[in-house]
Amino acid sequence: MAEVSRRGLLLAVAAGLALLCNIGHSTVAKAPGAATHTVVIEGMQFSPTTLTVKVGDKVTWLNRDLFPHTVTADQHRFDSHAIAAGGSWTFTPKKAGVTSYGCTFHPTMRGTLRVQ
Repeated sequence: MAEVSRRGLLLAVAAGLALLCNIGHSTVAKAPGAATHTVVIEGMQFSPTTLTVKVGDKVTWLNRDLFPHTVTADQHRFDSHAIAAGGSWTFTPKKAGVTSYGCTFHPTMRGTLRVQ
């Protein structure tokens, strides 16, 4: 009988912990209306070259080239540093504006991020 009570108590504790984990997890969810956008780096270019997002959206640059690139804003608003081949970097803009950016390794690679 004591063994059954311990098992029931352990199951109740485990269920309670699972519930707490789900509550904590749901509070970490992204802000309502926030979206995720992807810019692909491939063939020595950013695609799309111009992207329009909202404040709080996430923008991920995915490097599909065989060598590293950077995503560096002209106004120093953001800088990914080197993104390895197959790697990615994510930025969440906190204020509106238009920012031109490029790759410091390859100056002909240019892009524009418009934040509303």
